[in-house]
Order: sequence, then structure tokens, then C-alpha cells
Amino acid sequence: MNFDHSPATISSIHPDILQDNILTRLDGSDLASTGCASSNLYNLSCDESLWRKLCRQTWPSTADPRVQSLIAGFPSGHRSFYSDSFPTLRNRPNTHPPCPNTDPPQSLISAIDVFYKGELILSKVNETETGPELSWFLCSPFRVDLLDPFETYQIPSVKFSKQENKCLTELGSGLTVSWILIDPINKRAANLSTSTAVSVHRHWLTGEVQLRFATILTGGDGEPVMCGVVVSCGGKEAGEVYVKEVNLMLEDVDGRTLSGEDSLVILENAMERREKKRINSMEEKEEYREYQRMKKERREIKQKREKTVDMVCIFICVSLFVAGLYLWTMR
Repeated sequence: MNFDHSPATISSIHPDILQDNILTRLDGSDLASTGCASSNLYNLSCDESLWRKLCRQTWPSTADPRVQSLIAGFPSGHRSFYSDSFPTLRNRPNTHPPCPNTDPPQSLISAIDVFYKGELILSKVNETETGPELSWFLCSPFRVDLLDPFETYQIPSVKFSKQENKCLTELGSGLTVSWILIDPINKRAANLSTSTAVSVHRHWLTGEVQLRFATILTGGDGEPVMCGVVVSCGGKEAGEVYVKEVNLMLEDVDGRTLSGEDSLVILENAMERREKKRINSMEEKEEYREYQRMKKERREIKQKREKTVDMVCIFICVSLFVAGLYLWTMR
């Protein structure tokens, strides 16, 4: 009796078993790596349904019909969208020259998901009109507000307190945000939120907890710009905690909120010349601290310059007064 003792290969496994029982259990990075192993695995791993399911599991907001319609126009559908949106955008200062000027998009689509310890808290899609005919948008400070004034979403198993730090610790370690910005014209996307909050503090007046998720981008002059997602949480003392506000804005190193026109240029440049790599939460916070350090130094230089100008003005005024007094006494 003859037995075939040749080693089993991946090709001996039925494609349906590979696709339904193995590839569906992989995350995006592993699925992309698996496709590099062989031509057979590449064909299986490129299946659109796999990447559609993976996108919806990672970002539930992508199930929205508007987002689905946009993703269908990407070069490789959901696979291209996942590649653009994962991991989060990293565009380090002074590493790229500015991109050539392109026509700004008529709108930007935001797909936002907020989780607490892996549980979905809210999932929304926001459309921001940005056309050149909207002069008020181009000149006004750039800000995208996700929620209506009285719209709130409860965060389970957390109790609100204006005094104790337990609430801050729990929210800081458990709350995560994904803010994917989509350019519907050029079919590009980028995730603008860090994996964890880079800062957690209380608002000095309301006592609400504010969490900042910040990505450092490159400004048109090569200087760093902070793209910040701020989540505000509030509630009644010893009561449930609610997400009350989620917004996105861009700020330069001088602390000024950038205009819509300047923000569009920076965001388009970041999506075009993105540098993406995995970094842990400590590195994200270190990038944010470095930006804050530069911001503090810039503020101190500005204060010293203003102080010097004030001293010169005082000296000139005093000199003129003394000279006038001298001339008056010489009459």
C-alpha cells in the first residue's frame, strides 16, 4: 500500500475554506500581507466583499450609503479606502515640498466613529460644503461640528464628577475616535485622529471633560499645524456621562485657528503626500508635547518682542516729555 507523504501546501486547501474561514478572521494588515504570499492568495485576498466587511467592522460609519457610493469610485474600492484610512495619518513637518495647486473640492465628507472600550458610542457622516462660491467658508475659521446643540450620546459604565479624577482617567484610557476625511473629487481619504487622546482636562467653567485627539500636519510654510479632534463629555454629578460635542479644527503654532481656505490646502496636501506608520500612544503624545513646546516658545518670543516694543515706546514718550518740559522751562 502506497501513501503519499508529500507535505500539504496552501494550494491544497479549498478556496472557499480559505476565504470563508481564514481570511475573514484577519485584520487589514494581515490580509494585505497574506496577499503577498502567492498569486492564489492574492486573488482571494483582493475580494471586494472581504474589504467591505473589514471596513464596516473597523469603521461602522462606512456603511452609510453616501460613503459606500464614494468608496465605489476609489481605484480598488474598499481595499484602497482601507489603505488610505489605516493607520492614522502622519505627515511630519518639513519632509515634503508643497503639492502643486489643485482645484479645491466642492465638499468634504467626514465619517466619524466614537468608541468606548471597543463599544460603539456614536457613528455619523457629515458633509461640509467647501466650494469656492462659499466665500464665508474660505475666510472664516475652519471648524466642523458633528453634533447638534442638544444632541447627546451616553457613555455606559462611567459616572460623571466635577471633582474626582476617576472620570478623567476612565475616559482618557477608554475613549477612542476615528475621523476619516474623504475627498470625493480626487478619491482620497485620511484618518485624522490619533489612536488615543493626547490630552484630557476639565473645562475651567463648565467642568466638562474635554479630550483632544491631535495629528500634527505640515503647514504651507513648512511649519507644524495641529489638526485637532475635541470630544466634550458632560453630565450631572454622579450621573451618566454623555458625549455632548465633537469637533474638528486646524491650529497653527501661533495658536491661531486656520481659515477654511488655508485648511483646505493643508488637508489636500496631507492626503496627497501622506506618510503613514504605526506609532504607539506614547509617541503620539510625545509629538503633541513637542508641538506644545514649540507653541510655548513662539508665544514667549512674541511676548519678549512686544515687551521690547513697549519699552521703546515708553522711552520715546518719556524722552519727548522731557524734551518738551526742557523747552518749556527755557522760555
